[in-house]
Amino acid sequence: MPGRGYFPDFLTPAAAAGGLDEGIEAVLRTPRRRLHTEMGLLAEGNSLPTWARSLGDGDTGALRHLGTALKQYHASVLTPRWPDIAARVDRDRMTRTRTQCQVGTEAMLHTFAPMLHWRSPVLCADYPVDRDVYLQGRGLLLVPSYFCRRTPVALLNETLHPVLVYPARVVRRTVPVAPCGRLAPLLGHTRAAVLQTLLEPRTTSELAEFAGVSLSSASEHAAVLRRAGLVNSTRDRHRVRHTLTPLGIDLLDGQP
Repeated sequence: MPGRGYFPDFLTPAAAAGGLDEGIEAVLRTPRRRLHTEMGLLAEGNSLPTWARSLGDGDTGALRHLGTALKQYHASVLTPRWPDIAARVDRDRMTRTRTQCQVGTEAMLHTFAPMLHWRSPVLCADYPVDRDVYLQGRGLLLVPSYFCRRTPVALLNETLHPVLVYPARVVRRTVPVAPCGRLAPLLGHTRAAVLQTLLEPRTTSELAEFAGVSLSSASEHAAVLRRAGLVNSTRDRHRVRHTLTPLGIDLLDGQP
């Protein structure tokens, strides 16, 4: 896993959008010819361990070892920090999506400056090498990443669906919502702040960020408000999105 330069495309399969297990299964199903080609490209600029040759040859034992290593790495390194990772990525994705829905795709693309520059019909990136990628009507998948630093990266194999991975925006923690009126004595200051935060639909991680509480506390308060009929919660893949019910809106509108 080099600090810069080429990184094998087969290690970031599109199937990973369905979760860790589906992504690892896709890695293990990589055709032998592709393994050989991409590991060969990696070896051109890097000194690889001896077992990498077996992986490049499509050895089933080496592939199984890789799958186990990916699971163990995720469990020991990523899982303990996953709430922070997911929160940053979700915030970035929601901000870009909201801009796109409200004022259009071109306005959304302008939010990437100075890292990306939209000069219709070309999206220019501050990229490590000089390269042109032609979409040919396939569209471009923009992927915010917690781990990407400084410049965006793209898949090298141009037969794959075009993907641009970019550094997820770091957002300063906002000042917690200050509940007003009569709701704070009724619900408690924190729960009233959570309710007011939902004047705009939010994921659990966004709710925690904007209300100034932990992720587990945000989830607990949302559950209490949901049971009271003030909040609706719907699952969207790996996220839960919370919105006010008509009763919740009336409660907020009715406070002095």
